[in-house]
Amino acid sequence: MNKKEKPIEYQIAIFICNRLSRLIGNIVKLLSYPFHAIFPNKRFVIPEISHAKIQPKSSSKIPKIIWQTNYSNRVTLPVYCNYLVNRLMSLDCEYRYVSTEARAEFIQQNADEATFQAYSRLTNGASQADFWRVFVLNQLGGIYIDIDAQLVCPVSKIIQSDDNEVIIYRNNEFTNYFIAIKPDTDLMKDTLSIIIENIQNNWTEFGVFNMTGPNTLIRAMEGKTVNVRNARYTCMQGTFTNEYFQYIDKKNSKWTHQKPEDLLK
Repeated sequence: MNKKEKPIEYQIAIFICNRLSRLIGNIVKLLSYPFHAIFPNKRFVIPEISHAKIQPKSSSKIPKIIWQTNYSNRVTLPVYCNYLVNRLMSLDCEYRYVSTEARAEFIQQNADEATFQAYSRLTNGASQADFWRVFVLNQLGGIYIDIDAQLVCPVSKIIQSDDNEVIIYRNNEFTNYFIAIKPDTDLMKDTLSIIIENIQNNWTEFGVFNMTGPNTLIRAMEGKTVNVRNARYTCMQGTFTNEYFQYIDKKNSKWTHQKPEDLLK
């Protein structure tokens, strides 16, 4: 692994941003309960495409494209606030939201038959998103962020011009809710191969985390030199939203509620 340490002043500044984000996020969540009690059907629309608002100051190997996906782009107030924060932190990036239907269409158009068939067997939205993020990042590159994850600082401070990838860790464990990477890398190819092999072998015993999730990325990283960053200074999860607000229109659909034996068709 290749951990790039930042000056102490930088770490302090980002730590302060981290704390402020958590405070603001908790306030947003708290206020959103009465808001959605009063307006139970109110939803905010995340755009499918939002072009860069400013020109990047420098070029980078990693394309300046933010990728996000969800079962719907009509979301609650906390999820929308989370999107707005990410957009503010990525003004020099293009933003792309991809729906469930668009995920399947993109994979079908760009993958071989075996790859698409493996994807088509997945029944859970989280495992489909796991598969799609690896596939689209290998095809086009960019920055994938889970819909409930929030950038701590601007993308320009996270990605350097010579970075091939940026993988994050928290509590000394690597995760896949944020991945920034250039297209056509061994890391994404190997991760995708592991996912497809797990599906073809019906390996669901340990759930989404192992079949398509972070464990597949961790396995693919073995023996590779990878640029990694602490999530605390990069991207946090669940700051503005939680399961209730994320799945308000699709209750009990989070991957943690699905039995392993039901993950594949």
